[in-house]
Amino acid sequence: MDIVQDAMFTLAKNYSEKSAEDWPALFHRILQNKIRDWYRRTAVFKKIFFWQNTVIDDDEVIYDAVDERQLPTERLLASQQLGSEIDKALSSLPLRQQQAFLLRSWEGFNTKQTAEAMQISEGSVKTHYSRALSTLREKLSEHHIGDSL
Repeated sequence: MDIVQDAMFTLAKNYSEKSAEDWPALFHRILQNKIRDWYRRTAVFKKIFFWQNTVIDDDEVIYDAVDERQLPTERLLASQQLGSEIDKALSSLPLRQQQAFLLRSWEGFNTKQTAEAMQISEGSVKTHYSRALSTLREKLSEHHIGDSL
């Protein structure tokens, strides 16, 4: 329902000057794109934070309550270490690479939107994003995470 409401707001905000006959087609296209974006963000979120038991909402991430005492100690320790490795790998990137990676992979922005948000050229976005992916794949290869990036 949130996605539908968001699509309706987008239609009203961006296409109110269009004729009423055009609205159904525009609405369905906007709705399709919003749903696709939600699934993309969810998929990326699950790839990056797969060790956490989470449910993603459009505006927030809800962490399911997991009784860590019931998890095997080895699994708990491994997931904590892996989370630490991912955080370390992301924070080791230069700022522009972090921004390009998070905007493109996490937020689902296209190259043009990322360039506008970062106030740089589209070519620079592609360069920063490519370098970030390369570095993350290299640093996370031993965990077999880099393959899914």
